[in-house]
Amino acid sequence: MALVNIHFLNLQNNYLFADIAKKVNAFKVMHPKADVISLGIGDVTQPLAPAVVEAMHKAADEMATAEGFRGYGPEQGYDFLREAILKNDFLPRGVHLGIDEIFINDGAKSDTGNFQELLHWDNFIGVTDPIYPVYIDSNVMIGRCGTYRDGRWTNVRYMPCTAENGFVPPLPSGRPVDVIYLCYPNNPTGTVITKQELRKWVNYALKNDALILYDAAYQAYIRDPEIPHSIYEIRGARKCAVEFHSFSKTAGFTGVRCGYTVVPKDVSVSTFEGERIPLNQLWLRRQCTKFNGTSYISQRAAEAIYTPEGKQQIQQTIDYYMDNAHRMLSKLCELGFEVYGGENAPYIWMRTPDSMGSWPFFEALLYGANVVCTPGVGFGPSGEGYVRFTAFNSHEKTEEALTRIENWTKQH
Repeated sequence: MALVNIHFLNLQNNYLFADIAKKVNAFKVMHPKADVISLGIGDVTQPLAPAVVEAMHKAADEMATAEGFRGYGPEQGYDFLREAILKNDFLPRGVHLGIDEIFINDGAKSDTGNFQELLHWDNFIGVTDPIYPVYIDSNVMIGRCGTYRDGRWTNVRYMPCTAENGFVPPLPSGRPVDVIYLCYPNNPTGTVITKQELRKWVNYALKNDALILYDAAYQAYIRDPEIPHSIYEIRGARKCAVEFHSFSKTAGFTGVRCGYTVVPKDVSVSTFEGERIPLNQLWLRRQCTKFNGTSYISQRAAEAIYTPEGKQQIQQTIDYYMDNAHRMLSKLCELGFEVYGGENAPYIWMRTPDSMGSWPFFEALLYGANVVCTPGVGFGPSGEGYVRFTAFNSHEKTEEALTRIENWTKQH
């Protein structure tokens, strides 16, 4: 008799964004003439950069010839892309890595969810709260989170990120945390962490033999030169941190699929007997078994991001989205809302008025202004009473959404 993995049955019924889509689709059925504008899900809208498109065409043409055809590629990625990443994302920041410490993937979501497979099922995890849902759900699937009670998992240390602590939680007290999830610039709050604060987390991990899983998917949006783009800018992080990157938001690759994970050879975990196991080789073994690799065409497209033309074009797109973020931040502040983020990230984190719940505000905004946001409580208990707006729509749609929100606010 085939038996189910019962841990999957502990997952909440719907993934957050599937829940939002269901509610929005139901609204559209009831109001077929409504022009709904989404500032909710973090999907991009601007076309791929010309340098990227040209590289994809060239790679496709190569594949059309016997001489240029590529079959199965290396699971860890082609060297041409790994070298470009090393030379452009890390060396200018004084971070020295080996090419075999960079693993190409199909986007950060896959690896942030899958990396926990290398770790014992009863490791105690700590997550910033609110948090990207994938971090917790992937741990639920292996039975690491305990039971779900009153909006929380019993075997997860929630570390609240609130306005009161500047959205950087204090270090865990009491029982040490074994695995720490950090995401900066943060999704969903759009806030960042200083080198001084990040150094505290690295020191905590080194002291407690903990592992930091650091999601840097939005590092390209950082404007402040004092804010770190990589955890490896902190001394000692090579011994305790794995870092995840994505080209989805950096270069509009949500439909192309490419990113990378950095697993330094210095980072290791322990067996019960005290033997140290390097995660680099373990991750390579896992990828060779369970990952077919990212397509050659996608990797050539990603390589083009690092050309002089590609850099300029990608920056123009990032500037486009950040212009949206600044407009949203300014208008929402003008309307009297309490807002955060939007300066070094493409997300705006807004407190709901009059202590309204996240989902009631979501529905009120949808029905009253035909604008979609993301309920903050979907990211964790500390997200209740907040909503997230994204800056990834067009200028025109963003302006129209802000006008609708202003009119709706005046009516209430």
